[in-house]
Amino acid sequence: MLTDITLGQYFPGQSPVHRLDPRTKIIAVLLIISAILLATNYSCYLVFLLFILVITWVSGIPFFMLVKSVKPLWMILVITFLVHVFSTPGNPVAAAGPFTVTGEGIAQGILMTGRLMLLIVVSSLLTFTTSPIALTDAIERLLKPFQRLGVPAHELAMMMTIALRFIPTLLDETDRIMKAQSARGADFTSGNLVQRSKNMIPLLVPLFVSAFRRADELATAMEARCYRGGEQRTRMKELAFTGGDLMAFGVIVLLLLAVTVLRLNFGASLAAV
Repeated sequence: MLTDITLGQYFPGQSPVHRLDPRTKIIAVLLIISAILLATNYSCYLVFLLFILVITWVSGIPFFMLVKSVKPLWMILVITFLVHVFSTPGNPVAAAGPFTVTGEGIAQGILMTGRLMLLIVVSSLLTFTTSPIALTDAIERLLKPFQRLGVPAHELAMMMTIALRFIPTLLDETDRIMKAQSARGADFTSGNLVQRSKNMIPLLVPLFVSAFRRADELATAMEARCYRGGEQRTRMKELAFTGGDLMAFGVIVLLLLAVTVLRLNFGASLAAV
């Protein structure tokens, strides 16, 4: 299960999506996420789904990687669906003891579950097509105007990128430790909640030790390369907007306009959350 988590993974490529300026991709993802949160009917969600499939095809990302990005969170998706099914008032469809299933609950559960899946996939596409270094530079450049307000742009960008970069590494380390402890007789699946919590100690202790060791090695490596933060720091690849970025912004604007038209014409079928 842990190895299925794709957050923070980068899929190298030379597609038009990979070649976009990382600032363009970050802004585009934020706009799309905002539009997804405002979408209120199946037509809007269908447009987003088609857009994601086209972007996946253009970028050359294997479809199974999108499935892997959603798979680890299937329990959250199921719970989200069930909560809306049983808690939304409306016309009863079926009853199970004190719980009543309504048609409105089923519709809202499908929409909310679809919303979460779209948010996960869109966020994953950003890291699939953007290297950690490019993300760092882009976040720093986007936060640079806030430096006058005392915001440490470079430090924040570096911390966020390092955290994102080491998520897959720590997950792999956790999986290896779990397999090693299971081979020694550790049981992480049986027993009540208290027993399972106690059984996690043989996992958490070596994991924390490994994390601190990696952090110390990273700090040593940065010092050995004379890293001094953002002061007078040069970059091998300077960020620059191109015609492709303008085309990408145009596509995003068209997408937002299409979603707005569908939302206005078909009305709101999902209550504001």
